[in-house]
Amino acid sequence: MHSSDGPTANARETPNRLSREQLFVLISAASINFGSMMCYSILGPFFPKEAEKKGASNTVIGMIFGCYALFELLASLLFGKYLVQIGAKFMFVAGMFVSGGVTILFGVLDQVPAGPVFIAMCFLVRIADAVSFAAAITASFSILATAFPNNVGTVLGSLEVFSGLGLVLGPPLGGFLYQSFGYEVPFIFLGCIILLMVPLNMYILPNYESNPGEHSFWKLISLPKVTLIAFVINSLSACFGFLDPTLSLFVLKKFNLPAGYVGLVFLGLALSYTISSPLFGLLSDKMPHLRKWFLVFGNLITAGCYMLLGPVPVLHIQSQLWLLVLMLVINGISAGMSIIPTFPEILSCAYEHGFEEGLSTLALVSGLFSAMWSIGAFLGPTLGGLLYEKVGFEWAAAVQGLWALTCGLAMGLFYLLEYSRKRRRSKLQNILGAEEEQRTLLPDENQS
Repeated sequence: MHSSDGPTANARETPNRLSREQLFVLISAASINFGSMMCYSILGPFFPKEAEKKGASNTVIGMIFGCYALFELLASLLFGKYLVQIGAKFMFVAGMFVSGGVTILFGVLDQVPAGPVFIAMCFLVRIADAVSFAAAITASFSILATAFPNNVGTVLGSLEVFSGLGLVLGPPLGGFLYQSFGYEVPFIFLGCIILLMVPLNMYILPNYESNPGEHSFWKLISLPKVTLIAFVINSLSACFGFLDPTLSLFVLKKFNLPAGYVGLVFLGLALSYTISSPLFGLLSDKMPHLRKWFLVFGNLITAGCYMLLGPVPVLHIQSQLWLLVLMLVINGISAGMSIIPTFPEILSCAYEHGFEEGLSTLALVSGLFSAMWSIGAFLGPTLGGLLYEKVGFEWAAAVQGLWALTCGLAMGLFYLLEYSRKRRRSKLQNILGAEEEQRTLLPDENQS
């Protein structure tokens, strides 16, 4: 296993300077984060309108957004299991290549006849996109954690900057290109950019080999702490996903903003998330004991934000644009606070329970993370679209908030139980130790 000790050794020798290999890994990971997030977010501002023209109902549009996540979930689990056999670099590059091609295909969909054919093609293209993205991102997480074994949180947090930039730039750029040149151009433009990144990554990405591990997903997800963290990841990605189909419609109806400005409302969330993520990543690496506090309070703050997004009619607060934007900004910070510590927490939990260190465990954890993220990204828009039609945005957002609230409280309870168990164990050890001492001091009494 020549390569698994290479990067680790590098990381230990040069804590402050990046080796060339590490720098290349960062560039590759940044490019996939940025590209995929732009592809993902570019649909938000204008696709629902185009799809309505082609005879797709709100529920179907929600499903087109949602099926992406469902297939990403299945693909992540599969790729996480077989990453070592397929090879991390090949998986990364192949995923990127397919993703670029599929994005271009999405741009040609307006030539397809309206009705069932259009809807079927939307689903097909979206599914191919999801599978390719899952391959690239699972490989990317594993390669990152291999190259930076001691700074997983910091690196993932800093790379969220690029995801955030993609999310920020996607909607306004998409909206601008769409208004100026029509439906095809945004997709073709983006697809070409991603295809151009493929040869670059083939050239600069290092190859990591590793032996397949003997542990499975089921063993990982059956650890109680990992199960709870999985729920946290679900709820947070559902909160993000929920906003995709609903927020733009709500803002347009309620505040009569022009379409260009709707993208700016999303900006509040994306920017604050982008700026706060590296900070929380750094803190969760430097002070691992803070992670539990981040997880608990991040969720509780998120819950509060969603209660006030609408705001919930129970509160009798007038709905105002500044309040909405402020809540989105705070939500961005609280999301960074609770998302970034999840990966290092699952990793350390896996190592505590005897998973071997190396690429195979990292692949399992990153597959699990992507899978859990996509369950939320499926439920968020699907349930969000449904609730929005039935009970309106205010209540729909509150339901989303309840989910985060439950997660925060569950995590808090778990950590309290863990703490009390640890205290009891150390007390018990003290008592046993004292008894042992007495026995050794008074051996003759027992014999007499």
